[in-house]
Order: sequence, then C-alpha cells, then structure tokens
Amino acid sequence: MTSKTLIWSTLFAAFAVLAWPIACEGDSSLEGGSGASSAGPGYKSQAAEYLAGRLDENDKRLYVYRDFSDGLNNFTQKAWMGDGYDDVPPMDEAAEGRTGVSGIAAELDVTYHRWGGYMFLNGSLKPGEIRPELDFGETDCGLDLTGAVKLVFSAKGETGEEKVEFIMGGLGWNGSRPAADFPDSTKTISLGVVSLAKEWKRYELDLAGVDLSKIGNGFGWVANDRNNPGQSVIKFYLDDIYYEFEKPRLTPLFLQSYASAKPGTDDSIINNFAYLYDNAAAALALSYAGENGKARRIADAILYALENDRHYSDGRLRNAYSSGDPRGFPGWFSGRGKEFARLPGFYDPKSGEWHEDFYAASTSTGNLAWAVLALCEVYDNAPEEGKYLEGARKIGDFILALKDDKGGFAGGYEGWENNEVKVTYKSAEHNIDLISAFARLGRITGDSKYAEASDYARKFVLSMFDPEKHCFYTGTGADGITINKEVLPLDSDTWAILALGESFQNGDKVLEFVENNMRVGDGYDFNSDKDGVWFEGTAQVSLAYKLIGNADKYGEILSFLNGSVLADGSLPAADRDGVSTGFMVSGTDLPWIYGKRSHVGATAWLAFSQLGRNPFE
Repeated sequence: MTSKTLIWSTLFAAFAVLAWPIACEGDSSLEGGSGASSAGPGYKSQAAEYLAGRLDENDKRLYVYRDFSDGLNNFTQKAWMGDGYDDVPPMDEAAEGRTGVSGIAAELDVTYHRWGGYMFLNGSLKPGEIRPELDFGETDCGLDLTGAVKLVFSAKGETGEEKVEFIMGGLGWNGSRPAADFPDSTKTISLGVVSLAKEWKRYELDLAGVDLSKIGNGFGWVANDRNNPGQSVIKFYLDDIYYEFEKPRLTPLFLQSYASAKPGTDDSIINNFAYLYDNAAAALALSYAGENGKARRIADAILYALENDRHYSDGRLRNAYSSGDPRGFPGWFSGRGKEFARLPGFYDPKSGEWHEDFYAASTSTGNLAWAVLALCEVYDNAPEEGKYLEGARKIGDFILALKDDKGGFAGGYEGWENNEVKVTYKSAEHNIDLISAFARLGRITGDSKYAEASDYARKFVLSMFDPEKHCFYTGTGADGITINKEVLPLDSDTWAILALGESFQNGDKVLEFVENNMRVGDGYDFNSDKDGVWFEGTAQVSLAYKLIGNADKYGEILSFLNGSVLADGSLPAADRDGVSTGFMVSGTDLPWIYGKRSHVGATAWLAFSQLGRNPFE
C-alpha cells in the first residue's frame, strides 16, 4: 500500500529521532440482546467476547512503548542527552522484542560518549507547523498520569554485564528545583543503576505519592563508562514500557483493525490503522451482545474524530484513524490551533519520514453510513445521551450533499485536505449502507428528509440488480451512469438481501448465484475468482440465508465459521494470504488483497452471525 509523505519527518538536531506512531463501563453479560432470539436464551457470542476483551485489555495501562509505531504509544519524541551531540547513537525501535512484534535496541559507545542516554518526551506541535518539536518545559504539554501506581518495563543486556539507570519525570528541573515555565510535576524519579541480565526481566518503578499531574518525560535511560568499567559498547534491549493504573481509564478507543505484523514488512504499514467501518461494526456487535458501555467507548471515539478533525468541521469522517485513544497529544495542535484526532501512518527509519495513507485520509460514503448506524444504535440504548444522535445527524446531513441527480449518492472524497477530489462514481455497496442508515435516522428523528434519502438510495441499489443473472453490480463508473460489470463483489449481493429485507423477492436466486460463482469449499470468496475464503463475506452469506428462512444453511455456514476462529478468539480476514478482490488499493496501482490476519471487521460479522443479528435491519 503506497502512501504520501505529508507531515512528519526526523528531528535530529542535537537530540531526537522522531517515531510518531503514534474509555462508560460495560455490562458484564455478553448474552444476546433484543433481536437475538434465534440464538436462544442465554446464548453468548464468543466473537463479541473477543471484541470486549480487546477494549478491556489495556484499560489500566498507558503505554510509552508497546510496539514500533503502535497506536497506543505515548511520549513518542526521543531526546538525546549526553556529553556531546556529534554521532549521536540512534535507538532501533523496530528491533526484536520480548512480546508482540518488536522492541527497542539501544547502545552507547562509551569510548566516544563517556555518558549518554535518551528521554522519551511528549513534545509539542505548534499551530501552523508541520513537524513536532522537542519540548523541555517551554510549553504546557505534559500528560496527566494521576492514578498511575508504577512504571513497568522489560529489559535485558546483550552480555548480561550492562549497568543502566532508568528514570521518568524531571523535565524542566535543575536538580531538586523546577527551572522551566512548564516543568514536570515531579523531579526525576530513578530506579537507580540496574544490572541487566542476559534474559528478559520485568522492572517496576514505584510511583506511590508522586505528583503525576503533568509529565513530559515519560521514560528515560542513562549509561556511562564509570558504571561499566572495561566495556567499550553498552548494548541492551527494552520492551513493554507502560504506566500501570490502580483503576481503569475508560477513554474513547478505536480498535486496531488488523493484528500487528513484523516491522519492515508490507503488512506492517497498517499496524496502527483503526478503520472506521471495522470499528462501527464492532460497536454494533458489542451493543447486540449487551455490552452497551463498551460500544459507547467506540462511539465516543467516533464523536471525538467528528468534532476534532485537523481541517474539516462539516460532518465528514476519515476512513481510518490511529488505533487507541484518538485524542491528540497535549500540546499538539492542528493548523487551526486546536487539538485533533490522530490519523494512522507509518514511520520509515531509512528516510526518517512519517507517511500517511491516501485511503485513510479520504472519506467514503459507505463508511460514514456505518458510523451513522453505530451512533444510532448507541443512542437507542442511551437516549438520554443526545450527543450520539446529534453526531449521527451531522454525518447524515453531510452525506445528503452527495446526492446525485442521476440517482443514488456519490462515493465521497479522496485525497488530503486542500487537494481533495470529489468522487463521482456511485457504489452499490455504499448506497446499500445508506438505505439502512437513513431509514434508521428517519425512524429516530421523524425527519422525512432521511426517509426520502433512504428510498432514493434503495432505488439506485435496485437499478444495479440484473434480473437475468440474479446479482447486483458494483455500481457506476466516474460518469455516474455506466454500470461497472468488471468485478462482482460478494457483499453487493449479501448486503442487498440484508438491507432490502422481505420486500426483495429474489433473495434465494441471488444466493444461488453466490453459490455458483463464489463458493470455495465451505466458505465464500470476495469475488468470482475463487482463490480463497473471505470470512467476513462468509458470515454475511450466513445471515442472508437466515433472512430468507433457510435455517439449515445458516447453521451450516456458522458452524464452519466457528471452526475457523483463531486461538485468540478472533476471525482472520481470509483463510490464506493473497486472497484477491479484483479491486485496486485507492490511489495506487497495487491490488487490494486479504490475508490470514486477525481482523476486527471479520470478527464483528462473526458476532452478528452468532447472535443472529442483521446490522441492516
């Protein structure tokens, strides 16, 4: 997947290596809620349990470093401190780690630098600037870590003879007294000089009684020749650096869409991506499973992104955001002088540049429709929280402006701010989403414009139906008229059945087309080339069969899906790597493919199937 260098690049003057990758309590039950009667009383969705666990797993942690360019990382700006600024030794933040896919490798040549180390700072981004800066207390940009009881990390030495001191805080202090305008709320807290073993060991820095209300230096290490006599190079490794809190910090949260891949691989480019569609689907699945509080955390993340875009304020959302808490780092401001929702990307250590993705920065109509569905669902379960309905209406009104006089709604906008291009093609899938999104908005608000928009989208979708082949086409070309018949995606058929409901009388014939053209073993492919099983689409087929009354096929496919779950309880995107879609990645000449990698979107659809819930109902 290609990307564009947009905002970030290496800061390496006297000190830094930039690596900027960067929650409403849920119910305890995961039993099927209203509308899940087909699953039986007391039935639980293991897929929804997995999604709920993903939201819970780091509630008591704030990471300094989890994995390279991970969306959960904080204190991402690295500041060198030592006896000179020539030939500053870099840290490899994509090295082999103790857990996950990466760790940090650090070293110091004490024959050249008698002492030295790094601080992991929050830094700042000033309004109108395109690069974050190191900040040593000149700006009010410290994190409030009140409630943290310890700083935890894992470390090991190359030889087992390395001695290193580990610290936090103390930014803007001169010894025992503050010496900057906005110093850390505590002087330097040190674990002391640690003798590292050759094997990984967990360390804890006790923070009881420490004022953590403003922390700019989240972690640091220092080594010197005096503590390491006879050694020329001190090399050691770090991983899993985080603050542990006594109570959960229930922040807004976007789930990382795909399991992390090893840094340097093509798959790793989207490690910190939280796709809007995946997260909206997860919020719906959690709500159906009775986990309304957890669904609200994702909905809160959507609302934050809606109200805090770095450029727009017109009701649009991006196609993807940085995974984790979407809220901007303290002291980081957009060109408008406001905090902003973080977008995903990846850091290239070779070029020293931060890259953003074309598709992630763009806005697709269908993804907006799923956000509307998620916000409406959360509002239905918490009608006293009018902000969810207000957000859904704002998004819906933005979509209304994409109405095409030739029928249906256009695909959205592509590209970065100030260079965006309005998409003129119309997607059947997007308009299928809008049938349900606008219908639900109309039902809740009583506003006829939404009901009319739903009908308008419905007419376009029906115009994509081929009564001879019994399939739905992809949509139109850029002219908004010519029907695109080159690729026949599975979801155009399954989603149409689910969204059109009982008023559509050809569901059985459409599924016969699907069986003949897209079935691969016990599952179904994205398209008709039958090169692998697309699990998300397979779950969609199961629900389509349920809707037309074929309980046997629904159960058969669900059994296959349940047998395809990974050890962690999630469902992968595909049963193998390289499953093609027939489409190209937006803004590139690269094929859009799926792999055998844990996927939130696929897992959410498995939850829909397990609970017998149609998200378009």
